[in-house]
Formats: sequence, structure tokens, C-alpha cells
Amino acid sequence: QVHLVESGGGSVQAGGSLRLSCEPSSSTRGFMGWFRQAPGKEREGVAFIHTAGANTLYADSVKGRFTVSQDNAKNTLYLQMTGLKPEDTALYYCAAECRVIGWLKASRDDCNSWGQGTQVTVSS
Repeated sequence: QVHLVESGGGSVQAGGSLRLSCEPSSSTRGFMGWFRQAPGKEREGVAFIHTAGANTLYADSVKGRFTVSQDNAKNTLYLQMTGLKPEDTALYYCAAECRVIGWLKASRDDCNSWGQGTQVTVSS
């Protein structure tokens, strides 16, 4: 398993922006991206990128507001979040080597490696 370290979470007002970062301990393959889980809700897929071809996938709820990207030189994954809404409040998890993306109900088996999560709180 790859060790993943997330950073960049915080508290912002609605309409604000945040950028999350995820640094893996070694190179990864396949889809890498972000899930989130709000209190009392299922963990859901947010945004993903393929490490080889940079193909991206987004949940409908974040399309046009969030951008997932990777810096191969820094071996770092990013999630740029703009136009944040209170409903984006959640614990955001970085995950690597994902074989399945549970957009509405993710399982830990979806991906080989998971980070510890970083909190994003959006106030109205």
C-alpha cells in the first residue's frame, strides 16, 4: 500500500475556495482521486484522474466548480475547489489505485490506499 498524506482543508464561507493536496509515498497507477463523507452520510466519490493519461472524472454535484489535477514532478495530487457550498462540508479523503469508484456509496475496497482525511467546512 501507498501512504497518502492530505493537506489543505479548512473553513471558508460559501462562495470561497480551497485547494487540497495529496502526496503519496511512492508512485501510483490507475485512478487516483478524492472521496468525501459528511456526518451521517455515505462516503461518495468526488473527482478522479488517471495517473497515466490525465483523464478526469467528476461527480455531477461538483462539475464546473472542482478541478482535479496532478503534478508529476512533485508526485502530488490536487483538488482545487471553487464556489464552495455548505453542502460541500465533509471529511475529504485522498485515495489511490482505485479499481471502482463508488460515486454514491464508496467502499474501502474501491481503492488500494486511503489517506486519513482532511476536513472542509463551508459556512453560509
